[in-house]
Amino acid sequence: MEEKMKVMGVVGSGQMGSGIAQLGVMDGLDVWLVDTDPDALGPRNLLFVSIMSFGWLRLSPNLLVEILLSESLICIPQMAVGTDAPRRLRCTSNLKDLHSADIIVEAIVESEDVKKKLFSELDKITKASAILASNTSSISITRLASATSRPCQVIGMHFMNPPPLMKLVEVIRGADTSDETFRATKALAERFGKTVVCSQDYAGFIVNRILMPMINEAFFTLYTGVATKEDIDAGMKLGTNQPMGPLQLADFIGLDVCLSIMKVLHTGLGDSKYAPCPLLVQYVDAGRLGKKRGIGVFDYRRVPESVKPNARL
Repeated sequence: MEEKMKVMGVVGSGQMGSGIAQLGVMDGLDVWLVDTDPDALGPRNLLFVSIMSFGWLRLSPNLLVEILLSESLICIPQMAVGTDAPRRLRCTSNLKDLHSADIIVEAIVESEDVKKKLFSELDKITKASAILASNTSSISITRLASATSRPCQVIGMHFMNPPPLMKLVEVIRGADTSDETFRATKALAERFGKTVVCSQDYAGFIVNRILMPMINEAFFTLYTGVATKEDIDAGMKLGTNQPMGPLQLADFIGLDVCLSIMKVLHTGLGDSKYAPCPLLVQYVDAGRLGKKRGIGVFDYRRVPESVKPNARL
């Protein structure tokens, strides 16, 4: 299947969906980027594709973190277009435009019910040979596949954030995922220049099974007054050689996403050690979702860029 892949669909034009679309166009695929919100399909997505195609993959990790934590990306002039990548990207709000796609990668909200509804719709729209992949970071691929008539062609393809710059992709087989689907998906990820790790279909897979409890424990450390948020992040950055601390990382991921994954881990694995920290729950309830809202653990709204917490690494 992979050898014949020429058209990729991506559903969801947020940071993950846009990044996955960028990988496709940079590799020479024709890409349909779908979002139900037409405003989300504006010039910024096309600009981001242009930027990534223009050689930003060579950024150093420290500079990358600084840029991602700033608003710099949206300030780069559109004249930076240096390849024909933008011409291979087509944006639409109509799922039916995915009828010819060889693979569709879903990158929407981390909700099992919402994803199942989408997979059921895609199953009816897409051609019989199409692979339906989910970028879910924690939800059962087997359960998502149950919403379709083609469970053997449903697979997890979990990119890291941001997809064009992070080198890892987790590939997750559901109970009925075929060898052919697995090989085609793995080969496509490798074609994108990614290192592939393979996980069994258990809650959280590999990365988030380990990462999210660490972030949750950082919240407990703050919640119980062990240390300040600044010292928690500084301790983990300098003590474990991380590019950013766990609380800042949570802000970048989105506290709502972190909470959703912790709930999946808690329910799916049935162990109290995965219970979300009350402070994380409180922040999400208050709308403090992280950098995308301007405030999470840290406040990004009024602090000058040069003195934001941990902004310069």
